[in-house]
Amino acid sequence: MAELLIVGAGAAGLMAAGAARQRGHKVTVLEHTAKAGQKLLITGKGRCNVTNNCDEDTFLRQVRTNPRFLYSALYAFPPYKTMELFEQLGVELKTERGRRVFPVSDRAEDIRQALFRYAEGSKILLEEGAKELLVQDGRVVGVRTTKDRTLYADAVLIATGGVSYQVTGSTGDGYQLAKQVGHRIVPTVPSLCSMVSSDPDCARMMGLSLKNVTLTLYRDKKAVFQEMGEMLFTHFGISGPLTLMASSYVKDMNKYKWKAVVDLKPALDEEQLYKRVTADFTELAAKSVQGALVKLLPSSMQPVMVQRWGVNPATQANQITREQRRTLVHLMKHWEIPLSRRGDLAHAVITSGGVDVKQVDPKTMQSKLCPGLFFAGEVLDLDAYTGGYNLQIAWSTAQAVAAHFDEC
Repeated sequence: MAELLIVGAGAAGLMAAGAARQRGHKVTVLEHTAKAGQKLLITGKGRCNVTNNCDEDTFLRQVRTNPRFLYSALYAFPPYKTMELFEQLGVELKTERGRRVFPVSDRAEDIRQALFRYAEGSKILLEEGAKELLVQDGRVVGVRTTKDRTLYADAVLIATGGVSYQVTGSTGDGYQLAKQVGHRIVPTVPSLCSMVSSDPDCARMMGLSLKNVTLTLYRDKKAVFQEMGEMLFTHFGISGPLTLMASSYVKDMNKYKWKAVVDLKPALDEEQLYKRVTADFTELAAKSVQGALVKLLPSSMQPVMVQRWGVNPATQANQITREQRRTLVHLMKHWEIPLSRRGDLAHAVITSGGVDVKQVDPKTMQSKLCPGLFFAGEVLDLDAYTGGYNLQIAWSTAQAVAAHFDEC
């Protein structure tokens, strides 16, 4: 029986703990917060998008950073094995649009509890982190904790996550530990994040959530992303699921002009929408143009639309010309939002950057610089598009560690 010391009780840490326990190893997990698995509870809007129900090749095409590094780990523990594992742990799963996999209960807590069951027998020490790696003869043999205790083990796994959503415990501690033994850290930037816009209309509609709209992301004049779903206006720009998805396609914001174009009525083409607008304006002929938008737009968007439309708000609906109706239809099908930068890293769902994978064995996740040291999950310079891919990266890399750490 070998002993594994895991730093971080998040998705990767708990998965590695469970996989190591199933192999009969002794496991101790350090978690510097008061609650293990906190970030799991906010994934998938509290529903936990466990994985993506796709094959390995499809999966790797959705990995933004260092997909080739993941090849061995992903093929050893692909999405279907993740699904089998959680169902064996008592969590019934379902596959939704985009092959996204969720618990049938729509409760992230069910995934968290399943991981606790999987890791049963592990010693989880809460409110105690690792502040220093212990190295003897060029090999990691344990850690010094934040409570000034010395803990020894046959191997140490750093599974501390990135630096996004720091309230859940992802504070970048793992990067500092990795640096102690010479690992390079690729600079971290937010991925799957809100977007900042200079458009004052966003702040005017702060708090407005739009459902069943289509967002198209443009780099200069080229569309690089399009998806239908939900988005949110904020005091600084836009957020919500569609925005998070689109943000992972944004690069070189100083080099290109970026904008989001929202189709507020994707179920109708322009001609169908024109007929709908005409019918509404005929029915509400005596109302002001803003009042005539009551069936077409949310109340907080109506005055903003009228201002952008450039029509006097006091104009009656029956006074609007055909050309003005056409202009309105175009605005509703092409609501433009200029984008200036990403939202802050602390509130990003995923951190892009981290421990340079060139210095990590892709089969075992062991450090190439210091035997006995392993990495798993978001602490590595790996990230993917939204849709369950990032959690699967955590599961696959954690399983790779558990399968190989006693060979180190």
